[in-house]
Amino acid sequence: MSARFRISLNMEYCRSADMSFEAGVKQAAELGYSFVEPMVHTGWELLSEVNYFHSFSMEEDPLLMQEICHAAGLEVSSLSGHSPLMKPEAAIPRLTRAIVLASNLGAKFVNSDEMVKPEWMSDDFAHEVMRYTLTKAEMVARRHGVYLCIEPHGIYTQTAKGLLKIVGLVDSPWIGVNWDTGNSYLAGVEDPYEGLEQVRDHVRHVHAKDISLEHSERARGKVTGTPVGCACGDGEVDWQRVFEILAPLDREIFLSVECGTIDQARRSLTFLRSALGDRLIETNQTLVS
Repeated sequence: MSARFRISLNMEYCRSADMSFEAGVKQAAELGYSFVEPMVHTGWELLSEVNYFHSFSMEEDPLLMQEICHAAGLEVSSLSGHSPLMKPEAAIPRLTRAIVLASNLGAKFVNSDEMVKPEWMSDDFAHEVMRYTLTKAEMVARRHGVYLCIEPHGIYTQTAKGLLKIVGLVDSPWIGVNWDTGNSYLAGVEDPYEGLEQVRDHVRHVHAKDISLEHSERARGKVTGTPVGCACGDGEVDWQRVFEILAPLDREIFLSVECGTIDQARRSLTFLRSALGDRLIETNQTLVS
Protein backbone atom coordinates (compact mmCIF):
# COMPACT_ATOMS: atom_id res chain seq x y z
CA MET A 1 0.00 0.00 0.00
CA SER A 2 1.02 3.63 -0.43
CA ALA A 3 -0.30 7.05 0.47
CA ARG A 4 -3.49 8.22 -1.19
CA PHE A 5 -4.66 11.83 -1.20
CA ARG A 6 -7.80 13.92 -0.94
CA ILE A 7 -7.94 17.62 -1.77
CA SER A 8 -9.47 20.18 0.59
CA LEU A 9 -9.54 23.98 0.71
CA ASN A 10 -8.43 26.01 3.70
CA MET A 11 -10.91 28.84 4.16
CA GLU A 12 -8.14 31.47 4.18
CA TYR A 13 -8.56 31.50 0.39
CA CYS A 14 -11.52 33.89 0.71
CA ARG A 15 -10.13 36.26 3.37
CA SER A 16 -9.02 38.76 0.72
CA ALA A 17 -12.59 38.75 -0.64
CA ASP A 18 -14.07 39.66 2.79
CA MET A 19 -16.38 36.64 2.64
CA SER A 20 -18.39 35.17 5.49
CA PHE A 21 -18.04 31.51 6.39
CA GLU A 22 -21.25 30.55 4.61
CA ALA A 23 -20.39 32.53 1.47
CA GLY A 24 -16.90 31.02 1.42
CA VAL A 25 -18.29 27.50 1.69
CA LYS A 26 -20.69 28.10 -1.21
CA GLN A 27 -17.85 29.53 -3.28
CA ALA A 28 -15.64 26.52 -2.52
CA ALA A 29 -18.37 24.20 -3.78
CA GLU A 30 -18.76 26.26 -6.96
CA LEU A 31 -15.02 25.94 -7.56
CA GLY A 32 -15.35 22.15 -7.46
CA TYR A 33 -14.01 21.31 -3.99
CA SER A 34 -15.61 18.54 -1.94
CA PHE A 35 -13.91 19.37 1.39
CA VAL A 36 -13.05 22.51 3.33
CA GLU A 37 -10.81 23.27 6.31
CA PRO A 38 -12.58 25.96 8.37
CA MET A 39 -10.81 28.28 10.81
CA VAL A 40 -12.40 28.31 14.27
CA HIS A 41 -12.24 30.67 17.22
CA THR A 42 -13.64 31.05 20.72
CA GLY A 43 -15.78 34.04 21.63
CA TRP A 44 -17.48 36.37 19.17
CA GLU A 45 -15.15 37.84 16.56
CA LEU A 46 -16.36 41.21 15.20
CA LEU A 47 -15.61 40.79 11.49
CA SER A 48 -17.10 37.30 11.44
CA GLU A 49 -20.27 38.53 13.14
CA VAL A 50 -20.84 41.09 10.39
CA ASN A 51 -20.06 38.54 7.63
CA TYR A 52 -16.74 40.08 6.54
CA PHE A 53 -14.53 37.20 7.73
CA HIS A 54 -14.65 33.44 7.31
CA SER A 55 -13.68 32.25 10.81
CA PHE A 56 -16.36 30.22 12.60
CA SER A 57 -17.18 30.78 16.28
CA MET A 58 -17.22 27.70 18.48
CA GLU A 59 -19.87 29.43 20.59
CA GLU A 60 -22.32 28.39 17.87
CA ASP A 61 -24.23 25.11 17.79
CA PRO A 62 -21.58 22.52 16.84
CA LEU A 63 -23.79 21.14 14.09
CA LEU A 64 -24.41 24.53 12.45
CA MET A 65 -21.10 24.23 10.59
CA GLN A 66 -22.10 20.81 9.30
CA GLU A 67 -25.50 22.13 8.23
CA ILE A 68 -23.90 24.96 6.24
CA CYS A 69 -21.38 22.64 4.59
CA HIS A 70 -23.90 19.93 3.77
CA ALA A 71 -26.21 22.51 2.19
CA ALA A 72 -23.39 23.23 -0.25
CA GLY A 73 -22.60 19.54 -0.74
CA LEU A 74 -19.32 19.71 1.18
CA GLU A 75 -17.69 17.90 4.10
CA VAL A 76 -15.25 19.22 6.68
CA SER A 77 -11.81 17.63 6.26
CA SER A 78 -10.11 19.26 9.24
CA LEU A 79 -10.17 22.37 11.40
CA SER A 80 -7.65 25.19 11.55
CA GLY A 81 -7.46 25.56 15.31
CA HIS A 82 -4.14 27.42 15.46
CA SER A 83 -3.42 28.30 19.07
CA PRO A 84 -0.44 29.70 21.01
CA LEU A 85 0.96 26.57 22.66
CA MET A 86 3.08 28.71 24.97
CA LYS A 87 -0.06 30.47 26.26
CA PRO A 88 -2.12 27.64 27.76
CA GLU A 89 -4.90 29.89 29.04
CA ALA A 90 -5.71 30.62 25.38
CA ALA A 91 -4.56 27.42 23.67
CA ILE A 92 -6.18 24.79 25.86
CA PRO A 93 -9.79 25.99 25.53
CA ARG A 94 -9.41 26.66 21.83
CA LEU A 95 -7.75 23.34 20.99
CA THR A 96 -9.96 21.19 23.17
CA ARG A 97 -13.14 22.76 21.83
CA ALA A 98 -11.85 22.44 18.27
CA ILE A 99 -11.16 18.75 18.85
CA VAL A 100 -14.68 18.17 20.15
CA LEU A 101 -16.15 20.12 17.23
CA ALA A 102 -14.10 18.09 14.74
CA SER A 103 -15.35 14.90 16.37
CA ASN A 104 -18.96 16.05 16.02
CA LEU A 105 -18.35 16.78 12.35
CA GLY A 106 -16.66 13.47 11.59
CA ALA A 107 -13.35 15.24 10.87
CA LYS A 108 -10.16 13.61 12.11
CA PHE A 109 -7.67 16.48 12.22
CA VAL A 110 -7.17 19.74 14.11
CA ASN A 111 -4.16 21.78 12.98
CA SER A 112 -2.01 24.16 15.00
CA ASP A 113 1.55 25.44 15.42
CA GLU A 114 3.46 26.82 18.39
CA MET A 115 2.82 30.46 17.40
CA VAL A 116 4.66 33.24 19.26
CA LYS A 117 7.14 32.80 22.13
CA PRO A 118 7.01 35.55 24.77
CA GLU A 119 10.32 37.38 25.14
CA TRP A 120 10.46 36.65 28.86
CA MET A 121 10.20 32.88 28.37
CA SER A 122 13.34 30.73 28.07
CA ASP A 123 13.49 27.83 25.61
CA ASP A 124 13.30 25.24 28.39
CA PHE A 125 10.39 27.02 30.03
CA ALA A 126 8.64 27.34 26.66
CA HIS A 127 8.83 23.61 26.02
CA GLU A 128 7.56 22.76 29.49
CA VAL A 129 4.59 25.08 28.99
CA MET A 130 3.92 23.49 25.59
CA ARG A 131 4.13 20.05 27.21
CA TYR A 132 1.38 21.09 29.62
CA THR A 133 -0.80 22.48 26.82
CA LEU A 134 -0.35 19.41 24.65
CA THR A 135 -0.94 17.03 27.57
CA LYS A 136 -4.33 18.61 28.24
CA ALA A 137 -5.23 18.69 24.54
CA GLU A 138 -4.07 15.10 23.95
CA MET A 139 -6.44 13.77 26.60
CA VAL A 140 -9.36 15.17 24.63
CA ALA A 141 -7.91 14.15 21.26
CA ARG A 142 -7.48 10.57 22.47
CA ARG A 143 -11.04 10.34 23.80
CA HIS A 144 -12.49 11.66 20.55
CA GLY A 145 -10.16 9.92 18.11
CA VAL A 146 -8.98 13.18 16.53
CA TYR A 147 -5.38 13.90 15.52
CA LEU A 148 -3.81 17.14 16.78
CA CYS A 149 -1.34 18.07 14.05
CA ILE A 150 1.50 20.55 14.57
CA GLU A 151 2.88 22.36 11.54
CA PRO A 152 6.14 24.17 10.74
CA HIS A 153 5.41 27.85 11.21
CA GLY A 154 7.25 29.26 14.24
CA ILE A 155 10.72 29.69 15.67
CA TYR A 156 10.96 26.09 16.90
CA THR A 157 9.11 24.29 14.11
CA GLN A 158 11.10 25.86 11.26
CA THR A 159 13.41 22.83 11.52
CA ALA A 160 12.46 19.15 11.43
CA LYS A 161 14.32 18.60 14.70
CA GLY A 162 12.39 21.38 16.41
CA LEU A 163 9.07 20.16 15.04
CA LEU A 164 9.74 16.61 16.19
CA LYS A 165 10.74 17.85 19.64
CA ILE A 166 7.33 19.50 20.08
CA VAL A 167 5.44 16.51 18.65
CA GLY A 168 7.39 14.30 21.06
CA LEU A 169 6.66 16.34 24.17
CA VAL A 170 3.72 14.01 24.78
CA ASP A 171 4.09 10.37 23.83
CA SER A 172 0.89 9.80 21.90
CA PRO A 173 -0.15 8.61 18.43
CA TRP A 174 -2.80 11.37 18.50
CA ILE A 175 -0.22 14.13 18.16
CA GLY A 176 1.22 14.29 14.66
CA VAL A 177 2.44 16.63 11.93
CA ASN A 178 0.58 18.87 9.54
CA TRP A 179 3.32 19.44 6.96
CA ASP A 180 3.13 22.93 5.45
CA THR A 181 4.96 22.84 2.12
CA GLY A 182 5.16 26.63 1.87
CA ASN A 183 6.29 27.44 5.40
CA SER A 184 9.01 24.80 5.33
CA TYR A 185 10.31 26.20 2.04
CA LEU A 186 10.05 29.84 3.07
CA ALA A 187 11.86 29.41 6.40
CA GLY A 188 15.01 28.62 4.44
CA VAL A 189 16.80 27.06 7.41
CA GLU A 190 17.12 23.57 5.92
CA ASP A 191 16.19 21.72 2.77
CA PRO A 192 12.38 21.36 3.01
CA TYR A 193 12.36 17.95 1.33
CA GLU A 194 15.00 16.56 3.66
CA GLY A 195 12.94 17.98 6.52
CA LEU A 196 9.83 16.22 5.23
CA GLU A 197 11.72 12.94 5.03
CA GLN A 198 12.71 13.31 8.70
CA VAL A 199 9.16 13.90 9.93
CA ARG A 200 7.33 11.75 7.35
CA ASP A 201 6.23 8.99 9.69
CA HIS A 202 4.35 11.54 11.80
CA VAL A 203 2.59 13.31 8.91
CA ARG A 204 -1.20 13.03 9.09
CA HIS A 205 -2.23 16.12 7.14
CA VAL A 206 -0.65 18.55 4.65
CA HIS A 207 -1.15 22.25 4.02
CA ALA A 208 -0.67 22.49 0.26
CA LYS A 209 0.94 25.90 0.00
CA ASP A 210 3.10 27.07 -2.89
CA ILE A 211 5.45 30.07 -2.79
CA SER A 212 5.91 32.36 -5.77
CA LEU A 213 9.38 33.31 -6.98
CA GLU A 214 8.76 36.94 -5.99
CA HIS A 215 7.62 35.91 -2.50
CA SER A 216 10.64 33.65 -2.15
CA GLU A 217 13.13 36.33 -3.20
CA ARG A 218 11.54 38.82 -0.83
CA ALA A 219 11.05 36.71 2.29
CA ARG A 220 12.86 33.35 2.20
CA GLY A 221 15.13 33.00 5.21
CA LYS A 222 13.63 36.08 6.85
CA VAL A 223 10.35 34.61 8.13
CA THR A 224 9.21 31.32 9.63
CA GLY A 225 5.96 31.06 7.70
CA THR A 226 3.18 32.87 5.88
CA PRO A 227 -0.63 32.70 6.08
CA VAL A 228 -1.16 31.89 2.40
CA GLY A 229 0.80 31.21 -0.75
CA CYS A 230 0.19 31.39 -4.48
CA ALA A 231 -1.72 28.84 -6.57
CA CYS A 232 -0.32 25.33 -6.27
CA GLY A 233 1.85 24.71 -9.31
CA ASP A 234 2.67 28.39 -9.85
CA GLY A 235 5.53 28.53 -7.36
CA GLU A 236 8.75 26.97 -6.15
CA VAL A 237 7.46 23.79 -4.46
CA ASP A 238 8.41 20.52 -6.15
CA TRP A 239 5.08 18.75 -5.77
CA GLN A 240 6.09 15.44 -7.32
CA ARG A 241 8.96 15.22 -4.86
CA VAL A 242 6.56 15.90 -1.99
CA PHE A 243 4.24 13.13 -3.20
CA GLU A 244 7.13 10.70 -3.62
CA ILE A 245 8.43 11.35 -0.10
CA LEU A 246 4.96 10.75 1.35
CA ALA A 247 4.28 7.72 -0.85
CA PRO A 248 5.47 5.06 1.66
CA LEU A 249 2.82 6.11 4.19
CA ASP A 250 -0.02 3.59 4.25
CA ARG A 251 -2.83 6.07 4.88
CA GLU A 252 -5.06 8.74 3.39
CA ILE A 253 -3.72 12.28 3.59
CA PHE A 254 -5.62 15.49 3.04
CA LEU A 255 -3.90 18.15 0.96
CA SER A 256 -5.57 21.33 2.21
CA VAL A 257 -4.88 24.17 -0.23
CA GLU A 258 -3.69 27.38 1.45
CA CYS A 259 -3.78 30.19 -1.07
CA GLY A 260 -4.81 33.85 -1.05
CA THR A 261 -7.52 34.33 -3.68
CA ILE A 262 -10.51 32.65 -5.25
CA ASP A 263 -8.74 32.36 -8.61
CA GLN A 264 -5.71 30.75 -6.94
CA ALA A 265 -8.02 28.22 -5.30
CA ARG A 266 -9.51 27.37 -8.68
CA ARG A 267 -6.13 26.89 -10.33
CA SER A 268 -4.75 24.94 -7.38
CA LEU A 269 -7.54 22.37 -7.66
CA THR A 270 -6.94 21.92 -11.39
CA PHE A 271 -3.21 21.52 -10.86
CA LEU A 272 -3.42 19.07 -7.95
CA ARG A 273 -5.98 16.87 -9.68
CA SER A 274 -3.64 16.55 -12.66
CA ALA A 275 -0.44 16.20 -10.61
CA LEU A 276 -1.83 13.51 -8.31
CA GLY A 277 -3.18 11.27 -11.05
CA ASP A 278 -4.12 7.86 -9.65
CA ARG A 279 -2.90 8.92 -6.18
CA LEU A 280 -6.08 10.99 -5.85
CA ILE A 281 -9.04 9.40 -4.06
CA GLU A 282 -12.31 10.11 -5.82
CA THR A 283 -14.86 12.02 -3.75
CA ASN A 284 -17.38 9.17 -3.78
CA GLN A 285 -14.94 6.75 -2.12
CA THR A 286 -15.28 6.03 1.59
CA LEU A 287 -13.90 8.67 3.96
CA VAL A 288 -10.94 7.85 6.20
CA SER A 289 -12.10 6.09 9.35
